[in-house]
Order: sequence, then C-alpha cells, then structure tokens
Amino acid sequence: MALAQKVTVFEAFNRAKTGQRVDENAWDYEIIPKTASRLKEKHGIQMDKKVMVPTDPALVANLFKAGMEMLVECGIYCMDTGRVIKYTEEEVWASIAAAPKSCVLGEGRDSRLLSPRSHKDTRPPVIQGGPTGAPCSEPLFLPIHESYAKESIVDTIVDGVMQTINGYDPTPNSPWEIAAVRQEAYQVRLAQARAGRPGMGL
Repeated sequence: MALAQKVTVFEAFNRAKTGQRVDENAWDYEIIPKTASRLKEKHGIQMDKKVMVPTDPALVANLFKAGMEMLVECGIYCMDTGRVIKYTEEEVWASIAAAPKSCVLGEGRDSRLLSPRSHKDTRPPVIQGGPTGAPCSEPLFLPIHESYAKESIVDTIVDGVMQTINGYDPTPNSPWEIAAVRQEAYQVRLAQARAGRPGMGL
C-alpha cells in the first residue's frame, strides 16, 4: 500500500472539477448542520458559552476528532464548480505533516515570525491591523493605512479596497479593477514607508 501524499493545489483544483455535484443550499442547510449535530452528539461535545477558547484537554481532543471526521466525511464545497473536494484522513495527515511550521512576514527590522501558539504560550500573538477588505474612499485610502502602520502594536497590514480608482468604479474583470489593485498595493507600501516601517508584511 502506497503512503498517502499531501494534496497539492493542482490536485485540489482537479477534484474541484470532478467531485460530486451538490446543491449549495443543500450543503449549507442540510449536509453541514446535520453532520455537525451528529458528530457533536457522537463525541459528547458540550460547549460552555462563557468560555471563548476551550482549554480542557479532553474537549479539545474531541473537537479535533469531530473536525477531522467532518472534513473527511463532508469534504470542502467549491462554490465556483458546485462540486465537493474530498480528502482521505491519510491525505489530511500527510498535508499537515508537510505544512510549514513557521513563516516570516515582512522583511528587515519590520519582519515578524508567524508560528503556531498554544493557549499556554507566553509569546505575544502577531497582530494584523487594517481595514481588512472593507471599502475605503479613494482620498482617505492612504491616511487610513498610514494610521494603522503608525500603531506600534500592529505587526502587519491587512489592507482595505478602493471604492474608486481615478473616480471610476473598479468593476470586477475590468481594466479598472487591475488598476485599483495595483494602486492599493502602492499606497499601502507608501503608507508603511511614511510611518517609518517600510518592511511591514502586507
């Protein structure tokens, strides 16, 4: 028996085009909630609404088991093709084993190391600041991002999107969309430089 291999982006793409067709409403309102409810009962999962992040080892273990079972049983729904991408448990474990254990965001003195943290970890988390995909007016785009970059607690920027570019609507799949994306990247880099942090991750 051959050892399972990690699933590459190319293989995931192929499965998204050949997987089982499933109606999106059936996925959202039947398959996912019914499976989650059944696995919750199977693994005896009881959540305390007052506890934001559970730390009980038994509960954490059961949550992981239920999550793994749900992933393998249900797969991932691809909205673009209306099909389900399925994985075996062996493929999931192989992909986890092959995943990077850390990465560096940004460069130079502004770089930050991103790595897994447990609930007992004393290291501070990486803090990402920014409008995070929210629409920003064209005249205020630069100062908004500069204000985030000036905050010393912020490690990286997650930028917003321009409402207009040279006064035009950046309609998807149009030249204006491309122009807006390029201008967004340029202005965020400019904002970081003006804040004295040119190497921040973006």
